[in-house]
Amino acid sequence: MAHEGPRLPTARGPLSGAVREYLLGTGPLPSAGTVAGASAYGDDLQLALYLCYELHYRGFAGVSPDREWDPELLRVRAALEHRFLTALRADTPVHDTVEDALAELLVEPVEGTGVSHFLQDEGELWHVREYAAQRSLYHLKEADPHAWVLPRLWGRAKAAMAAVEFDEYGGGRPDRVHARLFANLMTDLGLDTTYGRYLDAACAETLATVNLMSLLGLHRSLRGALVGHFATVEITSSPGSRRLAEAMRRTGAGPAAAYFYDEHVEADAVHEQIVRHEVIGGLLEEEPHLAGDIAFGIDVTVLLEDRLAARLLTSWRAGHSSLHVPLNAEMAHIS
Repeated sequence: MAHEGPRLPTARGPLSGAVREYLLGTGPLPSAGTVAGASAYGDDLQLALYLCYELHYRGFAGVSPDREWDPELLRVRAALEHRFLTALRADTPVHDTVEDALAELLVEPVEGTGVSHFLQDEGELWHVREYAAQRSLYHLKEADPHAWVLPRLWGRAKAAMAAVEFDEYGGGRPDRVHARLFANLMTDLGLDTTYGRYLDAACAETLATVNLMSLLGLHRSLRGALVGHFATVEITSSPGSRRLAEAMRRTGAGPAAAYFYDEHVEADAVHEQIVRHEVIGGLLEEEPHLAGDIAFGIDVTVLLEDRLAARLLTSWRAGHSSLHVPLNAEMAHIS
């Protein structure tokens, strides 16, 4: 019986097209040669991988839930993952130690040039709307990819990770769940809050950042890298959120839009300390051999976030949309 979820997106090439048709039961999966010849960071491979991973979240309308554990599809997913992970390992300069990787994250540049700096200083409302549409692929399931690591931890690391995730899920209050708060932000911006609504619009670089979380979360062998990824998100979130909150206020995005980032300024400043000292510290105490994986998780997260930032800023500074499919030109009414 088909599971109701978001609609399947439009294919972006032979890989994603074949996976899409297979999910609908109307065509075969792509060949190994097609996977091997695809660009690791390109639209086609990243969308194909995203389609595979989304079966572990909410699935798609018209697609049987049984596809989640379809052996043939899992074989193709493994080939896509291998192509992606091989490229990431080749392209990521990894610090020698976890301490070195963390130390670099903790230093804020005097003159920042990232997306949050751009949006704070000169971004317009259309930039903010595009940014929210891109980020909705993660934030409408915020914390879910990281929750997969909990059964793979124990002791201090497990307890601390669970405490941070509890906050991400609203501390038991559904109105405080961070995904709900982001949906409120989208409403302020006149965006559709339907889960998966902007999958067609998101660029390949955005897909890659979300696919990385799913890749690390779904493989026990990559648990150290997932913890490194989580640490990077929490450490960089507070200062970035402060700038984004200011961008929301300056562009008149609305109170819920500003509140989402205000909430992260305070919460993630606390989370950063817990993740550094208890999650990473606890994991290294139990499994010191995972130090290299943790450092890789930190550095690969920076790599893909930098690629996304370059895509957004290059497009925006040229006056172009950063989206694969631009938002409707006509602005929805924002009160």
